[in-house]
Amino acid sequence: MKIKSFLAKPFASYIYKQIRRGVSTALQDQDAILKELLKTGKSTEFGTDHKLAEVSNYNSFKQAVPIRDYEGFAPYIEKIKEGKHNILWKGKPVYLAKTSGTTSGVKYIPITKDSISNHINTARNALLNYMAETGNTAFADGKMIFLSGSPELERIAGIPTGRLSGIVNHHIPQYLRKNQLPSYETNCIEDWETKLDAIVAETINKDMTLISGIPPWVQMYFDRLQEKSGKKIKELFPNFSVMVHGGVAFEPYKAKLFQSIGQQIDSIETFPASEGFFAFQDSQNEEGLLLNTASGIFFEFVPVAEIFNEAPTRLSLHEVKTGDNYALIVNSNAGLWGYNIGDTVKFVSTNPYRLVVTGRIKHFISAFGEHVIAEEVEQSLLKVAAEEGVRITEFTVAPMIQQGAGKSYHEWFIEFENEPANMDAFAIKVDETMRQKNIYYDDLISGAILQPLKIMAVKRGGFVEYMKSVGKLGGQNKVPRLSNDRKLADELSRWAKLEATA
Repeated sequence: MKIKSFLAKPFASYIYKQIRRGVSTALQDQDAILKELLKTGKSTEFGTDHKLAEVSNYNSFKQAVPIRDYEGFAPYIEKIKEGKHNILWKGKPVYLAKTSGTTSGVKYIPITKDSISNHINTARNALLNYMAETGNTAFADGKMIFLSGSPELERIAGIPTGRLSGIVNHHIPQYLRKNQLPSYETNCIEDWETKLDAIVAETINKDMTLISGIPPWVQMYFDRLQEKSGKKIKELFPNFSVMVHGGVAFEPYKAKLFQSIGQQIDSIETFPASEGFFAFQDSQNEEGLLLNTASGIFFEFVPVAEIFNEAPTRLSLHEVKTGDNYALIVNSNAGLWGYNIGDTVKFVSTNPYRLVVTGRIKHFISAFGEHVIAEEVEQSLLKVAAEEGVRITEFTVAPMIQQGAGKSYHEWFIEFENEPANMDAFAIKVDETMRQKNIYYDDLISGAILQPLKIMAVKRGGFVEYMKSVGKLGGQNKVPRLSNDRKLADELSRWAKLEATA
């Protein structure tokens, strides 16, 4: 056993015990965090505007602070960008995380002196928890990929500004720097394909033990390694034992990733965002991600069906139930108040509080009142694919609206690793599974308002080519699972392989 893995064991055990203690105090910790947020927040411009000094409990907080998305915060963010102090939180942010918004263009999310530890320590804790649970500490001695956006930061009103992953890159502990790949210079490369080639060149002959990234990026990296070497990933990296992933659902990519590796290995799912590091997988044996209840964030949950209501129901952690879909709302020591991050979650356990990410609020299909969400399409497709021995590379779904009852349908664009023997039969099975999962969709099919779904097979590499064509290849960019319009679908039609199934 080498020195890093040896020293990691007692620290991992210490952090693991802290995390387990936090499980039993989750509700108390959330109550305490809200009090601390109000104590500081009342002295800010936001706090004055919303009379936070008069807020005494969660019920009065809900009356004082409405739910907002980024557009609602933009006036306050602009003041921060002008260099003003004490706007959303005390002083000025230590960073602004720059991220692309679905409707807002570029967003600037504050990271404060108080909130930076949420991002850094939670990433650390996810790894240490895994070490303590499994006993696998050996990967700490090998090389690890901590891929990031460019760590080169610009300044706005003197505040360092850049992609969250680039900001976090500056906080990787010194003892891990020698283990970190790719190099700083490679991480600064903006063009994705140039960067990918450089990463492959730097890592192909190294002892890689941990690889992290969003699943479609990791798959592209594996594909390029296999093209260069003709070997499975485990042959190239025999000590590779842990994959860390987040950003998109893992299940659609899981089978192909493990096929590329050559065997199944341990994986750690995480739920980070510019607005905070919300949850991480704390068990290799239990479903779901452990909510980060003691890290400066007070969570609220709104039933998904109510999120666009003028006065939606808002629940604290005390009130959530398993099996219900909620929009996730955060209040944090980064200066976010009633902030709708756009993700939907579902609790699979309340002892401890574990959840799964079920999709994006704005990524849905309800062109006909069907209220289809990402979780339903992912589970339906993967269930049938597993039964039929079919592997999926990538997919997205959009409505095809045509005049006249019974003429419209959902169009599924799917890139297959290996295609079904009978595409029409495959489509019928997926449609039947969707009908079982969504009663609204079932009613529309049985009422002859919609036709059963149709599949448009996409050429091998078509999704990558599409992402390249819109300047979103690589990094944290991902293909939406669902669209309520035809913009993405019409673009993807350029890479269609077959006529849609009848």
